[in-house]
Amino acid sequence: MTTEKTPIIEALEQKFEAINQNIDTHLEGLLWAKPITYWDYIQTDALLNLQIQRTTLPDEMVFIMYHQVNELLFKMILWEIKQVCHATTLNTNFFAEKLMRISRYFDMLTTSFDIMGDGMEVAQYMKFRNTLTPASGFQSAQYRLIEFASTDLINLIDYRFRATIDRNTPYSHAFEHLYWQAAGKDYQTGKKSYLILEFERKYKEEFLRYMEEYNTINIWRKFKQLPETDQKNEQLVAAMRHYDKTVNVTWVMGHYNAAVKYIDSSGSGEATGGSDWKKYMHPKYQRRIFFPELWSEEELKNWGEDC
Repeated sequence: MTTEKTPIIEALEQKFEAINQNIDTHLEGLLWAKPITYWDYIQTDALLNLQIQRTTLPDEMVFIMYHQVNELLFKMILWEIKQVCHATTLNTNFFAEKLMRISRYFDMLTTSFDIMGDGMEVAQYMKFRNTLTPASGFQSAQYRLIEFASTDLINLIDYRFRATIDRNTPYSHAFEHLYWQAAGKDYQTGKKSYLILEFERKYKEEFLRYMEEYNTINIWRKFKQLPETDQKNEQLVAAMRHYDKTVNVTWVMGHYNAAVKYIDSSGSGEATGGSDWKKYMHPKYQRRIFFPELWSEEELKNWGEDC
């Protein structure tokens, strides 16, 4: 008696033959496999045990979870960016879809500042913030990776030094003049704060690799690979501009305004890491713009001024 193979069995045989595997071995393995559950798949227990307070103040838990959610969203953004930047063939629909996903993630980040801005008592924050020193949200490495993968490196250089840096500048030299170095570096003496030194000790090598990897395949470079007619498509250009302004103005100002509410309440005006946060964060100082070619001269001139 001959038993006909179902299409799915035939497909499985082809799959395992392609990698020189015996299908019977894998099918037998299914006999002993446990059914998947939601909590195992999502790793709920592990995820919910990552919140470890350093104080007894209840609102510190809000602060921890809020920043962990941010980091998860950053990871989602990097996941989408990688698919665009490493695509061997790129069509406009795929590019636009991924760009809008990224923008939606940043829209979530932007609106979420109400959680931190209005979701913690100032009095509690002013107590537990000192236990966080010298840690700082400035030290989010994933956010820096998003920047490197979004635009040409020159657009991330401190505005005061852009004329001295070009595409032939060594990455290590350009790194020393990234805009966020202004948060903890004295350019007259070259002395760096503990905030910057620890950040670099942990991530500098990864940053330098990312700077090189995305030098020619960042989002802007991929946009320029699209057909010229698509580069002028109003909806696509609007999506690029939305992403640019959301990341570099709207989201930043949400963070800035939340910081003003809490940090200025301390009277010192200093962030937990001791950074000169107002000078490096506010868009009008550093003029971070991912896609300057998509903005008019007037818009570029007034970047961040209406915040």
